[in-house]
Amino acid sequence: MQYNVEVTGIMKTDPTKIRNIGISAHIDAGKTTLTERVLFYTRRIHAIHDVKGKDGVGATMDFMELEKERGITITSAATYCEWAGHEINIIDTPGHVDFTIEVERSLRVLDGAILVLCSVGGVQSQSITVDRQMARYKVPCLAFVNKCDRSGANPMKVVTQLREKLNHNAVAMQLPIGLESNLEGVVNLIDMKAYYFDGPNGETIRIEEIPANLMEQAASLRETLIDAASMFSDALMEAALEGNVTPELIIEAVRAGTLKRQLTPVFMGSAYKNKGVQLLLNAVVDFLPAPEEVENVALDMQRDEAPVILESDISKPLVALAFKLEEGRFGQLTYIRVYQGNLAKGDTVVNNRTGKKIKIGRVVRMHADQMEDIDAIPAGYIGAIFGVDCASGDTFTSPDIQYTMTSMHVPEPVISLSIVPKDNQAQINMSKALSRFTKEDPTFRTFVNHETGETIIAGMGELHLEVYIERMKREYNAEVTTGMPQVAYRETITQRGDFNYTHKKQTGGAGQFGRVAGYMEPIENEEFVFDNQIVGGSIPTEYIPSCEKGFRSSLEKGPLLGFPVTGIKITINDGQSHAVDSSDMAFQAAARGAFKEGYSKAKPIILEPIMKVAVETPTEFQGAVMGSLNQRRGMILGTQDEGDICTIEAEVPLSEMFGYSTVLRSSTQGKAQFTMEFATYRPVPKNIADELIKKAAEKKKAGG
Repeated sequence: MQYNVEVTGIMKTDPTKIRNIGISAHIDAGKTTLTERVLFYTRRIHAIHDVKGKDGVGATMDFMELEKERGITITSAATYCEWAGHEINIIDTPGHVDFTIEVERSLRVLDGAILVLCSVGGVQSQSITVDRQMARYKVPCLAFVNKCDRSGANPMKVVTQLREKLNHNAVAMQLPIGLESNLEGVVNLIDMKAYYFDGPNGETIRIEEIPANLMEQAASLRETLIDAASMFSDALMEAALEGNVTPELIIEAVRAGTLKRQLTPVFMGSAYKNKGVQLLLNAVVDFLPAPEEVENVALDMQRDEAPVILESDISKPLVALAFKLEEGRFGQLTYIRVYQGNLAKGDTVVNNRTGKKIKIGRVVRMHADQMEDIDAIPAGYIGAIFGVDCASGDTFTSPDIQYTMTSMHVPEPVISLSIVPKDNQAQINMSKALSRFTKEDPTFRTFVNHETGETIIAGMGELHLEVYIERMKREYNAEVTTGMPQVAYRETITQRGDFNYTHKKQTGGAGQFGRVAGYMEPIENEEFVFDNQIVGGSIPTEYIPSCEKGFRSSLEKGPLLGFPVTGIKITINDGQSHAVDSSDMAFQAAARGAFKEGYSKAKPIILEPIMKVAVETPTEFQGAVMGSLNQRRGMILGTQDEGDICTIEAEVPLSEMFGYSTVLRSSTQGKAQFTMEFATYRPVPKNIADELIKKAAEKKKAGG
C-alpha cells in the first residue's frame, strides 16, 4: 500500500474541540459520497471524485483497488479534518453485513455517529443492524436523510420510520426546499432561514428568507422541534411559554437530548448534488459529544476486572485501544484511539493481552492512505503507530496500571471454503496473506483440515470470503482455486443416554484400565457442561480431568457425521480404576468410548445454521421472491410494504442460500437486494439429514 508522507504536524490539544464520529448506513445510502464532500468542504481534498470511479480516480476513502471497482467500502479508513475550529476524526465504515466486525470495531472507538438514510429507501434492514450496534455501544447519533434529489424522495416519511422502526425520538431540524430534481436548498428550523448552496460544488452558502409557500409547514415543524427539545431544557421551556425562543437555547436543548440518546436530530440534503453538507458539519460540532462527554469504561485486571471510568486527561496514566491493523510498506500500521493520558514518540507502554513492553517509534495521523508524522496522540484523539506487533482489540497502558478495554463482541463464522493454491509460489504467498488477514479480522478464520490436508477459510458470508480471495490475488499475487462452500453444521442429542464403559488393554507389562459410568443429556444455550458427581473415589480425583479431556476431544467430531457436538451435559457418577494399569491415557480412552456408547442411545440429530434474510424488492416481484424463499426451506416471518418497495423477512438455512444473489437478480430483473446474518441453529429435517449421512458414508468409502 502506497502512503504519501506529509510534513510533521503538532496536534492541537483542546479536548472540547474534538469530535470522533463515524458515518454508517445501509449499502448505497451514499455514505462514502458524503464523506468525500465533507473532506472537500473542510479543504482536505481539492477536487471531488465519485464513488464508482467513472473518472478513473474513485472516492478518497475507498483506497483499496477492489473497493473502487466494486463501489463498496470494505475497510474503515480513518481521516481527520477541521471545521469551525473543531477537529473532526471521521471513520468510514462498511455497510455490508458480511463486514460487520469492521463496523463494530469502529463504533467501539467513536463518540458519536451520523446515520445516513436514503430518502427513497428509508430505514432498510441494514440500517436496523447498524442501529442495534450503536445501541450496544451507546453511541449518540444524528440522522442525515441523503439523496433528496432522487425521484420518489420523501424525507418526512423517513423521520416517521425512524420513530416507528427504530424507536428513535426523531425530530426534523430542516425542511427541504423542493424535492427530487427541484431540490434547491433547505430551511433551517433553528434560525428559520432558507439556505441555498451556490457555486459549481455548492461551496457558496446563500441565506435568504423562507419561501412563502413553505412558511406554514416550517412553523409547525419548528413547534414540534421546540416541544421535543424543551423536555431537556427548562430554560427553553420557559422561553417557549413566553414566546422568545433563541437559536442558542434550541441548540443547547437538542444537544442535551442527543447526548443522552433520547433525541435524534434529522438533517436533510443530497451529498451528490452538494446540498446540505455544510449544515451537517455544523450539526456535528453542535450536537455530537466531545471525548470527555462520553463515559468510557475499562476493566482493571488487578482487581478482578472491576470497571474503571476513564477520563480524557493528558496527565493521567495512558489507556489506548488498537482497533485496526494494516500491513503497510513500513511494517504493521496500527490505528489507535487514546482514551486517557498521552501516547508520545519514545514512550514505553505495555500490551495488556501479552504483557509485553513496547517502545513507541513513529506516531502518525491518518488521512485515508496518506499520513503525517506527529509527536504524540493526546487523550481523545485517533492516530496510528508503526512497527508494533499486536492484534486488533489489544489495550496499551502505562506500565504501572493493568487495564483492558472491554472485549469486543466477535461473532462465530458461519461459512467455510476450501482453497487450493495453483503452484508453489502461490502457496507461499497464500500463507503470508492468510496470516495477515486473520490478524486484521477476528471473524476471518483459517485452518488445515487434517483428513483432507486442504486449507479451509471461514467467515461471515459469501461476499466476505470472496473479497479475501480477491485480495489474495491482487495484493499477494496468490492464485487459488476454491472448493464448494461448506456449511458449519453441528450435532447434538435430544434425550438422556446412559453409559458404562470399561477400557481394557492388556499388553506385556502395565496395561490400560479405566471404567467410566454416568449419563449425558441435552442442555440449552451451553456448548458443553461437565458435571462430576463421583463420591467415594471410585475414580481417583487426579483422573477426573482426564475424563473431561476425553469427553471434550470427542466433541470436536461427533460420531454421527463428524461435525462438532454442542448443547450437551455429561455427568459422571461411577467408575473404577486399577492401581497399576490406570493412567491418564486409559481414562481419556475410557471417556471417549463412554461418549460413543451414550451418544448412540441419546438420539443424536444434526443442526444447521439458520440465517435471518431480509429481501427488499419492488412489490410486483413479491410473489416471485416469496416463492424463491419457500423453495429454499425458508420460513417467512413477515412482510412490510413501503410504497412500491416490499421488505420480506425470513429465516432460511444457510445451506440453501448459496448462489441466491444470482437467482434473486434474475427473478426480479436485478431490482431486489438482500442481506443476511446468522440467527440460530435448528435441527435438519429428516430427509436432508439422511442425505447428509449418505454423502458422509460415500466420502468415507472413497477416502478409506
